[in-house]
Amino acid sequence: MPPKEPSPLPALTRAEGELIDRYLEAADLLGRINPARHGDTYRALVRTAAALRDALALMHHRGERELCGSTLAQALRVLDGERRTARVALPPDAAG
Repeated sequence: MPPKEPSPLPALTRAEGELIDRYLEAADLLGRINPARHGDTYRALVRTAAALRDALALMHHRGERELCGSTLAQALRVLDGERRTARVALPPDAAG
């Protein structure tokens, strides 16, 4: 049996696509600077946060004042957002 094809990416405006790309990029970076992980990615996170802000500002400027939650969730699932955002977590409590 062939592997299951992922769902297609929903129709997004270019600004929405940029927002999702920057959101996932920020999630990836947050996963790297997580206290449970090692690495220095603070400068990259600042650049990504600024790009995320700019994507939201562009959407707002174009009159896109609302995000469709179901469309956004579908796009994040197609782009492996569940795995990528799951990396942001606290380390286990050593005192526990």
